[in-house]
Amino acid sequence: MITRTGSEAFLVDSPGWLEYLSEDSKAAAFGHYIENEAAVIVPSLVIYEVYRQVARLRGKTLADRFLSQALHCRVVNFDEMTAVAAANASLEHRLSMPEAILYATARANQAQLVTSNTRFRGLPQTIIL
Repeated sequence: MITRTGSEAFLVDSPGWLEYLSEDSKAAAFGHYIENEAAVIVPSLVIYEVYRQVARLRGKTLADRFLSQALHCRVVNFDEMTAVAAANASLEHRLSMPEAILYATARANQAQLVTSNTRFRGLPQTIIL
């Protein structure tokens, strides 16, 4: 069991949300974070990626369910300061653009990035499931 304090914030990446919504093997692990909506921040990039993928593969009903749940969390937009931080994270850690945006967004919001992507291994403020 993962121990958390009430003041922590978490950013679950798009693959984590997809895993949770499709009830795949790591759904419960991601659900541990996602179901605590008050502690979850959702970047607008994640809303785009997950809504698009779910609507295309599983239908608009499930996509709308995701959107409803995501909008109960704290939604954050991509701004100019996060863009610069993402560019620096990309250069420093060799992250792709979406990876760098998510990582920079988590850092800017004092949140831990929750992911199954091992490219984040060893980076501060990350939880690899």
